[in-house]
Amino acid sequence: MTAQTYRRTFEQLKEVASLFWPSELSEKEAELSVIPELLKSQDQFISILSVQVDQVSSLFSIVDSAQMPGNLFLKHLVVLADFGGEMLQRVNNEFDKLFPNHVLDYFWDGTRTSYAFESLPVSGKLTNNKLGISGKRLFEKQPLSVLHKDVIALLLLGNSCLDESTANVLTKCEIGNYLGQPDELSKFIKQRYIWVSRITAGSQSNSLGQLAQQFVRDYLEQELACLNVRITSNGCIPGVSHRKESTGRPTTFDLVLNHKEQYVAVEVSFQVTTNSVIERKAGQAQARYRQIKEQNYKIAYVLDGAGNFQRESALSVICEYSDCTVAFSKDELNVLVQFIKGYFLLE
Repeated sequence: MTAQTYRRTFEQLKEVASLFWPSELSEKEAELSVIPELLKSQDQFISILSVQVDQVSSLFSIVDSAQMPGNLFLKHLVVLADFGGEMLQRVNNEFDKLFPNHVLDYFWDGTRTSYAFESLPVSGKLTNNKLGISGKRLFEKQPLSVLHKDVIALLLLGNSCLDESTANVLTKCEIGNYLGQPDELSKFIKQRYIWVSRITAGSQSNSLGQLAQQFVRDYLEQELACLNVRITSNGCIPGVSHRKESTGRPTTFDLVLNHKEQYVAVEVSFQVTTNSVIERKAGQAQARYRQIKEQNYKIAYVLDGAGNFQRESALSVICEYSDCTVAFSKDELNVLVQFIKGYFLLE
């Protein structure tokens, strides 16, 4: 592709734009929206775990009696243990190695006890969607299933497994140590949710915009994984500052890619509703482009969303002062990957 092909005009960019949120981002945004639901049901969750029981099956009966949806109870445990989809899939893949007899042997109140898995491992992938704990499916109130029970047992008791190597894999699955201890349990859970809330607070304030930036970074990391390319979020480029003098404050870009002595800045903006962010980026575009060009580096933009395309003048300026301009889709991000590889001479 030629330089002119990479540097789209406003009209060319609009032809390939998504305009509205792709399903990948909608799913991620839905995950953020579950935190208020978890906080709302936190006291009920704590009250269930505060009851002293002699075995995990008794806990399942309490969940049913409390009429707490099984998938919601499980989601609490997944968040508290920080044991998400990737780790659950890993356990499912290695299940026969971790639990050769499909039994979890553990200590419960000083007594050796066993839990026999009935549903794990599942065939195929053990996904959040299959468990009913993905962003959208969490709001479907599902009763405890056999699969829910197996995963709950795993998350509650994994750290107490008698097999040391298995316990090491499940080291975060420790909340079972607090069962029947209301004070310790409340302190542990509420401290954990303070941490979770801090992580999600910034994302919720500008959730989809941040998710778009993270999605682009994840995609570039995936496609450039075999190459020696360093990717930094909110990074700087040597010699590029808010003032041309060397004493100027370094300019921050959404993403900075570095290979040897070469740099590519990537700015990301996806706005479904119109706002001033794109105007700010347009106001900075010419000065940034000239400084980057003087250093023989490159700058690219990922621009999409119906709100952004309502600002034709701003987008036209950005397109003019860009080395590569793409919309938000996998096909378009592949164009960006091709541009980066070509500049870094990695093709």
